[in-house]
Amino acid sequence: MNTDQLVRTFIEYYEDRGHHRITGSTLLPPPGDPVLFTTSGMHPLTPHLEGRPHPLGRRLVNVQRCLRTTDLDEVGDRTHLTVFEMLGTWSLGDYEGPQSLDWGYGLLTDGLGVDPGLLHVTVFGGDDRVGPDTGSLELWQDRGVPVELTVEDNWWSNGPTGPCGPDSEIFLWTGDTPPRSTPTRDDRWVEVWNHVMMRHRRLDDGSLVPLPQRNVDTGLGLERLSSLLQGRGSVFECDVFDPWRRLLPTLWHLDEPSLRLVCDHLRSGIVVIGDGVLPSNTGRGYVLRRLVRRVLTVLRRDDPQRGLGDLPDELIRHTLDRFRQDVDPDVVRRILLDEEHRFGRLLDRGRRVLSRLRFRGPLTEDDLHYLHDTHGLPRELVLDLRPR
Repeated sequence: MNTDQLVRTFIEYYEDRGHHRITGSTLLPPPGDPVLFTTSGMHPLTPHLEGRPHPLGRRLVNVQRCLRTTDLDEVGDRTHLTVFEMLGTWSLGDYEGPQSLDWGYGLLTDGLGVDPGLLHVTVFGGDDRVGPDTGSLELWQDRGVPVELTVEDNWWSNGPTGPCGPDSEIFLWTGDTPPRSTPTRDDRWVEVWNHVMMRHRRLDDGSLVPLPQRNVDTGLGLERLSSLLQGRGSVFECDVFDPWRRLLPTLWHLDEPSLRLVCDHLRSGIVVIGDGVLPSNTGRGYVLRRLVRRVLTVLRRDDPQRGLGDLPDELIRHTLDRFRQDVDPDVVRRILLDEEHRFGRLLDRGRRVLSRLRFRGPLTEDDLHYLHDTHGLPRELVLDLRPR
């Protein structure tokens, strides 16, 4: 099953169960949201999770593009991406968690053909404020799926304050042996779907109060699930990356970790630009700048002549089409090349500054702060420019 077929199957499954599809928003969160980018499908729905009626009703389904800078240093492993698509469902004060989990189990096993014997779940075991999630536990026991009870790993929140609640996570075994151990003890169990029973609000003093309605919020990463269903070893091998895997290795000879980083960061940078963000030294623009400059640092590590001017048009068009962005590919290319030019000037300045006698020995924290504040040289760039 390719990724487009997976999306159709998911949407139709939930539409058959009374859910209305909502249009996924951009990476830019709604006004008033303190985060730089949308990190999950629930961001645009926060007012409705807190009780405001949604025009399409209480059962919703969508595909939402997301960006997570918290995973930036994990990009290159087999499961993490910077920009990805999230499949999501919501019950806004309608059905409860066990119903959501039952439907999720049905879609994975009957709808997508996942062997039930390869599933494991985690469930909130309770703490001194909230009791154990017995509804989820009983549902999984009825289905014969093994359960691991945790506390911190199965409490979802969107920050220090705001909506929160217990969750139940569904894992798929990816090892080449029969399933063993539990998700918290063996990373061959890969999380594919999180069902959050969003019932509480955390206040500034840390206390919990009930939300006006009991919600269910679920999310699963599209590229991650695609790679697992397609039997691929990493998210970078699922079909949405086929053009990247076909074109980049012939253009730039990179080891596998470097190839993954370049694919991810360039793809993510294109999507961020497609949503109207320009490189800058602050906020969203700095995230974009960091993505592009990390790519350039990797490319030039072995060959200073490598550059983004060689990036095939097909990859820019493919990415914009994949994320349904109506942007001229030439505009995206122009922004990338302009940022590359700025980075080149910064590299030249950095090399001149670091050649000074005072910087030839080990660098102190004061040196790094000075280089950043006076010369605009970020810590990661300084460390990359230093002899290894």
